[in-house]
Parts: sequence; structure tokens; C-alpha cells
Amino acid sequence: MADATREAWITGIGIVSTLGEGPEAHWQKLMQAQPSADTTAFAPFVVHPLAPVNFDAQIPKKGDQRQMELWQRIGTYAAGLALDSAGVKGNTDILSHMDMIVAAGGGERDLTVDAAILSGMPRAANPAAFLNERLMSDLRPTLFLAQLSNLLAGNISIVHGVTGSSRTFMGEESSGVNAVRIALSRIQAGQSDIALVGGSHNGERPDLLMLYEFAGYGLRDAYSPVWERGSEGGFALGSLGAFLVIESREHAEARGAKPMARLSAVVADRARRKPGAVTASLENLWASVKAKIDPKRTAVLSGATGAAPATAEEREFFEKHRELAVRATGSYLGLGPEPQFAMNVALATVALGHGTLFPPCDVSGLELPMSGELSQVLVTGVGHWRGEGLALVERVD
Repeated sequence: MADATREAWITGIGIVSTLGEGPEAHWQKLMQAQPSADTTAFAPFVVHPLAPVNFDAQIPKKGDQRQMELWQRIGTYAAGLALDSAGVKGNTDILSHMDMIVAAGGGERDLTVDAAILSGMPRAANPAAFLNERLMSDLRPTLFLAQLSNLLAGNISIVHGVTGSSRTFMGEESSGVNAVRIALSRIQAGQSDIALVGGSHNGERPDLLMLYEFAGYGLRDAYSPVWERGSEGGFALGSLGAFLVIESREHAEARGAKPMARLSAVVADRARRKPGAVTASLENLWASVKAKIDPKRTAVLSGATGAAPATAEEREFFEKHRELAVRATGSYLGLGPEPQFAMNVALATVALGHGTLFPPCDVSGLELPMSGELSQVLVTGVGHWRGEGLALVERVD
């Protein structure tokens, strides 16, 4: 059984997104309260493209970079930033027992091969034989039509030498919630001393935009903040990578590491999505942590996507808790389903380090200014289709 008295400290964060690289670049953009997005590159869809990144800084071998698609480079880069931040980069003694939990999607498709198959099949004398031949000869020998999800963990291990246990979770937003939840549970249970947790996402992909549009999820034509997207909703995909170094207090103190924040709780649910289910799920999760909350010093970083009806139901929950200042980071970052929760835990850590919350950016009336010192942040993660989660991140005095 997990020992809730065994503290878990966040001692390193590595983040990269459309806002830039690292904590201060993100904080400066958030304090400006002027979110932006690209409405032309993938028109009519709105996206949040990755800011310029020098991948050589964390992935020095060009050969390593060449065999990774962009989502892997983003993740491997962010993982390196987190290890640097925690002061364990290159420390083989620590890296050899560092556990790794990655939230990842199915990987990127080879669009050139896809296009060739789709254009060639209608003209083939035997379409089934043509398809089989192309799959056997044109695709990488992975027995999968896209890159395997666990390749990100593999590349982090190769490039950065993280060689403890490795787990990769799939399942969009829920995978990110549960990656952080399992890391905390293992540390509290004494099964792990230090873990690298996070994920990455490349939102600048025509195939993803097409797939999400089949369900009517894409934000089209013009940008607006998350809470202002109306009853039809919609999300703007974003390219982002986020990793956390989480370790037990004892392990951190033994190596002289200082805490950036304390991860006190992570809870998750998977409600049956019927009307009111998201609101009820969040109320149940809230009940498990509310005894620890001081509303006057607590804010919420919401992972709301903008998708209907989930975002509207998450808003209903917040309307019942107007004592909490709320911010939807998706207004700035876009949606990167798998790393979104880890990114928001990282941004919560950054805000706690500054002792304040960044300003509201929407005019819907939900996001209000916060006065007073910030000492706790609730992070919510509500999947656009399935899954709900909540984390409590606290300042360490």
C-alpha cells in the first residue's frame, strides 16, 4: 500500500511548446496574456506550431535525430531538459535506476507511402495483392502502419542513458494522467526512488487533423480561447513535449537536490460519457483532495481541450467552485493529448516558483484575476473523448 507520508518532490522539468523552451520562456508568454495560433499553415484548421528548437543541444548525434520522427525528437529533447533541470544529466549511477514512464500516441505515419498506396490501389489489377506487396516492401519492419509508441522511451534510453524500468502508456489524455499517477504511486509505495515522466506530441500533421475532423473536433478558421469556443467547441492541435523528474524526498535530499514543488496527489477516473458524467467525475475526484485545499491560496490549471461536450461540463464543475481561480492552458498551448497533463503539472510548478498566477486571457467570465500568494495548484485533465484526472501540486516551504 502506498505511504502518503512519503513525499514526492518535483526536482526537474523539461518543457517545449509553441511558447518556447524552458520555464522562463513559458512564464513570460503566459504573463503577457496574449495567446496566439497559426490559422494559415493547415487552413482551415487552427494549430499551435512548435517554437524553433535546436535539437542538437539535447540530441547531439545526427544519426539519432534522422531515425526519429518529429514527435520523438520533441520528447527526447524535453526529457533531456528535465534531466538537466534536475541535475542528473550524465549521472550514470542515478540514471541506471531511474524509472521512466512515457505517455505516447501511436506514432507518425509515413504519408508518402500512404498516398502511394491509396492512389495505386484503384488502378491495381489485384488490389489485395498490391496492398500486401506495398506493406511488405514500403513500410519499416515494425508490423505496424505507424511508428511504435514505445520508440520514444527507447530513444530517451539510448540518447540520455535512462536505464531503469520503462513503461509506455497509450490512451490520449488518460495516458498522461496515469503516467504521472503511477509514478507518484510507485514512489509513495517505496517501489521507485526517482522517475522520468512525460510525453510528446506533434500536432503539425495532416493525418491527425484529418482523423480528428472525422469526429468534428477540429477548431476551424479563427482562433479563440478555450472557454470562448461555444457549444460546438473544437480544439487546436499543438506540438509540445513535457517531462518531469519526480523523486522521493529522501532520495533528493541524499543527493542534495532542492524541490521545485511537491506532488501531493494524483487521482483518475474514466466515467461513462453521458450528460453530466464529466461534472460528476470531477466532483468525485475533488472530494478526495478537498480536505487539503486552502481556496484562498489555490488556483486551477485546466487541461480543457475546447471539445464539446466535455469542456462545457468541466466548466459546470468550475462554476460550482468559484472560489478557485481557473486558467485553461490549452488557450496558449493547443492540445497535445498525451503530454498535456505533465505539461500542466510542470506549469503549475513554474507558477508556484513565482508565487503567483498568470493573468486571465479570455472574456467568458470564467477566468478571473487572483489576488494573494499562490501555494497550491490543482491540475485537471479531462479527455476530449474519455478519461478524467486531477493532481495537487504544492509549494515546499
